[in-house]
Amino acid sequence: MTITCTYWPQLHLAVAIVFFALASQIPLLGDTAPAWELKDVKGNPVKLSDFKGKVVILDFWATWCPPCREEIPHFIGLQDKYGKQGLVIVGVSVDEGGPEVVSSFVKANKINYPIVLGNLDVAQKYDATEGIPTTFVIDRKGNIVSKHLGFTEPDIFESEIKSAL
Repeated sequence: MTITCTYWPQLHLAVAIVFFALASQIPLLGDTAPAWELKDVKGNPVKLSDFKGKVVILDFWATWCPPCREEIPHFIGLQDKYGKQGLVIVGVSVDEGGPEVVSSFVKANKINYPIVLGNLDVAQKYDATEGIPTTFVIDRKGNIVSKHLGFTEPDIFESEIKSAL
């Protein structure tokens, strides 16, 4: 089937409607972070609401991703330094190898913060499908204060954490 020029106005309108419908569902800075419930590596349910009143760094990552792996030691340090003040880092693994792969990676790297197994639905809710790592800082009220795509220097996260704590 060939689309002729007479269909272009309708096609453009349909594309625009779909785009704006999807865009309205994607959180923007200052918006409330979308709710989610995922399983941790042991199969226990974990929800964003479990961290209500805390500053949350929500990091979409994978075990095979070099920049993700490079950020992990910094996140471990930030969790150690600011955890008692109300920071919690949550790693959302997008690995396809299952909980065993992620669990062994967590143990080997002595990750000291919760790791959950992500899915496409949650990644889409956060507009975290462009690449990894994609990391969000969420304030104590549950609002997104920043989004970072790719490796981010630890001092940037630390600055954002300090202002949110």
